Amino acid sequence: MITVTRLYDNYPIAARAYNELERAGFSTNDISIVASNGDGWFEKGATEPGRIDRDGDGVDDRNEGAAKGAEIGGAVGGIAGLLAGLGLLAIPGLGPVVAAGWLASTAALAFTGGAAGGLIGSLTQHGVSEDDANAYAEGVRRGGTLVTARVNEADAARAEAILNHSAVDIRARRAQWQGSGWNRFDPNAPVYTADEIRRDREVYGTRM
Repeated sequence: MITVTRLYDNYPIAARAYNELERAGFSTNDISIVASNGDGWFEKGATEPGRIDRDGDGVDDRNEGAAKGAEIGGAVGGIAGLLAGLGLLAIPGLGPVVAAGWLASTAALAFTGGAAGGLIGSLTQHGVSEDDANAYAEGVRRGGTLVTARVNEADAARAEAILNHSAVDIRARRAQWQGSGWNRFDPNAPVYTADEIRRDREVYGTRM
């Protein structure tokens, strides 16, 4: 299996990519999403143009997962419930995230060892370079959303074509951050505030 990972500046863009993968026949068991909730969009029940409906009932899983997420919080024991739909996790260094899928579970299982290491470690374990993994974690910290798919080698190009649409150029973005003094993801760095996330989106020309 090959891991294809892309960062998006906000959840609606990432949700469209997620849904495109589903429509293209990729199994939801092999797709994961980790989205920043630093600006509180999940709790507010916002009606962004993108949505995820993993169980096919016509209801956005964000709404279904909200109750579970409130109960799960940062507890490692709630992973099974989290995977039933989107749920909330409080992750040191990343802040509050809304997550579902295999990457979310493997990263959260490393919660007690430091969730940043869990996310970065899960990505590198599945073939993502350490430099890119650090940048992806930083992207989520700054308000972004990560979509990751495990695919057969024969399907990798097709998955990449879907996920490339509207995705962040992670190497260019990393270079921008490095130009401002950033080097690697720091789990001890302050969590991004809603205002900081909004300012970043203005810089990159994206909105929720």
